[in-house]
Amino acid sequence: MKRRSFIQKTGIIATASGIPALGMTQDSNVLTSANMETYNMDFAPHFGMFKHSAGDDIMDQLQFMHDRGFRSLEDNGAKDRPVDVQKAMGAFFAKNDWTMGVFVANKIYWKEGALASGDTNKRAEFLDNIKTSIPVAQRLGAKWATVVPGAIHPRLDMGYQTENVIETLKQASGILEKEGLTIVLEPLNFRDHPGLFLTKAAQAYQICKAVDSPSVKILFDVYHQQIQEGNLIPNIEKCWDEIAYYQIGDNPGRKEPTTGEINYKNVFKFIHNKGYRGVMGMEHGNSLPGKEGEERVMQAYREVDVAAQD
Repeated sequence: MKRRSFIQKTGIIATASGIPALGMTQDSNVLTSANMETYNMDFAPHFGMFKHSAGDDIMDQLQFMHDRGFRSLEDNGAKDRPVDVQKAMGAFFAKNDWTMGVFVANKIYWKEGALASGDTNKRAEFLDNIKTSIPVAQRLGAKWATVVPGAIHPRLDMGYQTENVIETLKQASGILEKEGLTIVLEPLNFRDHPGLFLTKAAQAYQICKAVDSPSVKILFDVYHQQIQEGNLIPNIEKCWDEIAYYQIGDNPGRKEPTTGEINYKNVFKFIHNKGYRGVMGMEHGNSLPGKEGEERVMQAYREVDVAAQD
């Protein structure tokens, strides 16, 4: 029996017998039929997002997320966690049929030319970062890792910089294709991260087409792209075949959906109707403090989640 049907039926039986049914309580800390149900889209929180409700222990946080309907996690800092912690996370994912979202694969040079510079030492360091990400992904069962090429080179034409990035990623793809790991390029906005090489969806699309590998794709962060260029749905459509992953955050403020200007109901509906069933990383803060803020985050995602599919 499906979980949703089970909850509905037990609610009917409980009501008939005079026992309070799941979903009838007003206490937000008590599991109800509404807040136990798995989301229709695969939203992935970060550690710390629900620490006031679940405590500081990350395994307790995972269990809390599971109890509240999430089935994926995104952890940018997973690569820096101890191996035993990575293994414990991977065991939880396997046991509970969870998906591990992205973690950050490379050291990011925010103020230097990095991959765009063509510096052979930086390229070698990046490729080493890719190699050391593979065992991390294996422990976590991860299929994606975020890559940010870093800062722009102020003394090189953009064409040369683009070619430098493409060549580095081609070399990385030769390593990754054998391992089943995909690096996803994340364009970042000019306001939060000024001076970076990769900023626009079309730019990432051009690079991915040039690299021409299933292991190099786009991470479309809706928050960053709303600030950088807007035109969200048309850009998603244009880049569709190169997008492997999405991240979420409303603007202004980079908080949960419904707090800003982005119509996430429509964006999610478009993505879902196009056939995407992958992870949607919740890379944002909470608009309200404490447990109240954590409950508000979960409620916001209930409000913008796509309708259940037959």
